Amino acid sequence: MRILSVNVARPQLLAVMNGEEIFSGIAKKPVAANSLFVRRENIEGDGQADLSVHGGLEKAVYAYPAGHWAWWQREHKLDCGPATFGENLTLDCEDETTFAIGDRFQWGDAVIEVCQPRAPCFKLALHTMREDIPARMTQSARCGIYFRVVAEGAAPVSGAELVRTQQGSGPDIREAFVSGMHPGVPADVRERTLAAPALAKAWRRIVNRWLEPG
Repeated sequence: MRILSVNVARPQLLAVMNGEEIFSGIAKKPVAANSLFVRRENIEGDGQADLSVHGGLEKAVYAYPAGHWAWWQREHKLDCGPATFGENLTLDCEDETTFAIGDRFQWGDAVIEVCQPRAPCFKLALHTMREDIPARMTQSARCGIYFRVVAEGAAPVSGAELVRTQQGSGPDIREAFVSGMHPGVPADVRERTLAAPALAKAWRRIVNRWLEPG
C-alpha cells in the first residue's frame, strides 16, 4: 500500500477560544527528509499538545485514506490534500475497510499494528476552519486509522509503502468505528469488536458503554 505523504508537526497555537490559547499538533506538513525514525509513541518530528487524548502507545501513528478526498469535495466542498485531517500517513487506498483490528504492516524497519479508529474532536473543526467537519466524519465513519508501534525503526518517506505482514482477527476499522460511535448498532456487532485482542483499551471502553445496563 503506497504512502502518498508522511506528515508531522510539533504542537503550536491553533486558535484562541474565549481567551484561552488552544495548542495542537494537528497542522501537519509533509516531511522533506528521505527517512525518519518511528518511535513507540510517535514518529520523528511529530508531537501532541494534549497527551490525555492524543498520541501515546495506542495512537502513535494516524493514517487517512486519500480515497475519501473526492467524497469530501463533492458532498461538503472541502478541498483535501496531504494532512487535511491531521494524519501522519496519507495513504493511497479507498477506505477504512482495507484495515482490520490487529493487521500488522512493515514500514521500513518499523512494524505498526492497527488498533483503533479515530474519534474526531473540536480541533479538527479549528484546523479545517469548518465547524461541521467532526460531525460529518462521525456520521460517515470516514475516520482514519490509528496504529500502535510494535517495533521501532527507521522508515522511508519518499516512495514508501506499507507491506501487510499479518492479517488481524478483528473487524475492519469502519465496523469498529460504528460500534463505538453510532446508536442502533446490534449488540453482536459491538461484541465482535470487543472480541478483537488487539483493540485499543480506550476504544474498548467506548464500545463497552453501549452494552452497559441502564
